[in-house]
Amino acid sequence: MSNIIKEIEELVADGVVEVMLLGQNVNSYGNDLEGDYRFPDLLEDIDKIPGEYLIRFMSSHPKDATNRLFDVMAKCSHVAKQLHLPVQSGNDRVLKEMNRRYTREKYLEEVRYARSVMPGLVITSDIIIGFPGETEAEAMDTVSLVEEVGYDALFTFIYSPRPGTRAAEMPDPATRAEKQKWFDKLLEVQNANSARLHAAYVGKTVRFLAQVCQTNRAGKNSFVPGRFAMTCCVQDIQFVGFPCSYDGYKALEQRAWVTVTAKVNYKFHNIYRGKGPVLTAISVEPAEKPQNDVVTFS
Repeated sequence: MSNIIKEIEELVADGVVEVMLLGQNVNSYGNDLEGDYRFPDLLEDIDKIPGEYLIRFMSSHPKDATNRLFDVMAKCSHVAKQLHLPVQSGNDRVLKEMNRRYTREKYLEEVRYARSVMPGLVITSDIIIGFPGETEAEAMDTVSLVEEVGYDALFTFIYSPRPGTRAAEMPDPATRAEKQKWFDKLLEVQNANSARLHAAYVGKTVRFLAQVCQTNRAGKNSFVPGRFAMTCCVQDIQFVGFPCSYDGYKALEQRAWVTVTAKVNYKFHNIYRGKGPVLTAISVEPAEKPQNDVVTFS
């Protein structure tokens, strides 16, 4: 624990403004250690580090997502109010076959509590469609869960066997065409969720973090008019396809203040989510330092 705190202190002192705590089941931290120190305690200790920075973490496992974790997220000013909580399936039988160790209702209880203490919480998740033995009715249970939760975004996949796993040896009578049909329905529902939630940003002004990562063919940072990296809002809204002035690009590159105008783009194609709405920046220009770094949606 002390090594983690020390490293983040050094990063913040060096000007880092966003730190990601990354782990396969990151919120299970401490479960295999002596004593009572757990992941929420780590977040509390990190939050005590002075400075202007954000803490994010992923991926969380629902089996270890506790009310205490959500309470700590709510009270810690440096922790982003964004939660990636992979559900994988909305059907209890399939969840059991996946060895997920929670039920649909347990997951929904976690989401309801998290939102009760963090209004406006951005929630994302992972979904697998077509797990071996899954029926159409069971796949539609997942679709109905997606409708009920109302995720901001999803990472969605059609099941593919991984050699050496128990699932790879399980009977799998559903055809790829059937799974694709279920998958398309899932995307249809999620794209409607994303369109509704992203459209709600129109007219709002929020803080954001900009990141330069556009590269040329040589793999070096370069300015390309009409193409740019992305920004990450405090609530983890992603932007793609910046048209950006050279001055705006240099301001971002130098961690200076900028003003961004954005719109909802309904035609962007994402390899994980299919064709669906995202927020797209339409201008990036240098600006005098305001009280907060902001992006305005129009």
